[in-house]
Amino acid sequence: MPQRRYRVLEVATHPVQYASANFREMARHPRIDLSVAYCSLRGAEAGHDPEFGRTVQWDVPLLDGYPWVQVPNRGDGGESFWGLCNPGLWKLIRSGNFDAIIGLTSYRRASFWITYLAARSRGIPFIFGTDASTIEPRESRPWKLFLKRRAWPLLFRLATQVLVVSTPGREMMQSLGVPPDRIALLHNTVDNAWWLSASDAADRSAVLASWGIDATDPDERVIVFCAKLQPWKRPLDLLHAFAKAALPKTSLIIAGEGPLRPQMESEAATLGVADRVRFLGFVNQSQLPAIYSASDLMVLPSEYEPFAMVVNEAMLCGCPVAVSDRVGAAKDLVAPVAPDFIFPHDDAAALADRLCRIFSDLARLKSLRSAVRKRMETWSPRENVAGALAAIDRAHAAKRKFPGAPLVANSSDHAESIASHQTSE
Repeated sequence: MPQRRYRVLEVATHPVQYASANFREMARHPRIDLSVAYCSLRGAEAGHDPEFGRTVQWDVPLLDGYPWVQVPNRGDGGESFWGLCNPGLWKLIRSGNFDAIIGLTSYRRASFWITYLAARSRGIPFIFGTDASTIEPRESRPWKLFLKRRAWPLLFRLATQVLVVSTPGREMMQSLGVPPDRIALLHNTVDNAWWLSASDAADRSAVLASWGIDATDPDERVIVFCAKLQPWKRPLDLLHAFAKAALPKTSLIIAGEGPLRPQMESEAATLGVADRVRFLGFVNQSQLPAIYSASDLMVLPSEYEPFAMVVNEAMLCGCPVAVSDRVGAAKDLVAPVAPDFIFPHDDAAALADRLCRIFSDLARLKSLRSAVRKRMETWSPRENVAGALAAIDRAHAAKRKFPGAPLVANSSDHAESIASHQTSE
């Protein structure tokens, strides 16, 4: 029998450069008729990002290559439960004749529950999950962990299929009692083709020169940190480790903005390394491939990091990556290439020692530039869409086994419903 073509609605908080690549890949798939509903257009439109501490608008296409609709937000746009409240989702889902709803909004937002209730009322499989790789909360508060251990098993019972983005995430879900056949691994991916092409076009010498580094000196080395300058990213650990390691002819590039920047600049001067540390501030997407390509190593010492898409980005640009043991991407992306590049979090001395060891074998470090790219060949939007499709197949197999509300109509009805919703809203 021919395989079924599904009508799928993805409900997303706002356009994100990483998700857009997956949506484009999904829209091209012969078995998927995709629509995306955005609860806001933050990112595609200029808006204040509280963690960057500035207005952000990404400079790569976020809304091209797939059908989408903006559902008006009646909330205040903040970070509270009512910050995203999109009642139009009810009408869209109820009248849209979808075969599956994939929820990409947090359960801490009102719109998640509107989506869930609308899907349930129509008997449509509702697929959602988390990018977390551990149940440990970012803030080490015992009461939060206590609540999550009891609430999350109940929450994820609501999902027809539970989405995770990493192997540690899958292991976490199984530890919460979610059966393996209800867990779907969707590789956390970026637009691999774009990153490969952009990095190939980068001019390393020009980038190094812009940083005041002598590109003609083969002994010059560059370490890069690319993330928001937030406490849980622990950029100060890297700064202290860099100073302690005292690597000759090595520069540290800080690409990112956030509340820790003044302290880091002051600390760099105190440690006597200010002349070898450069703060780039906020760097938009189109500029990042050149930064990674010009660097010899990216380091991410976070104490809390559900996955870390910057690992994908750097590796696609041929930049080896060293990460703490709290980074979700460590097991899937770093360990297969260089397991010794994973270091204990919250230990600047151990990180300094690791940097010394890494840069003591420059031949190996250079060989890893091709190895990290090769690892990414099977961690791409293609695998992300395959995981989503497998989850939908399993959801419908379960529905046939335990029939409930009927599955819904045809793709022409679906297209008319979306067009009607866009016009009426």
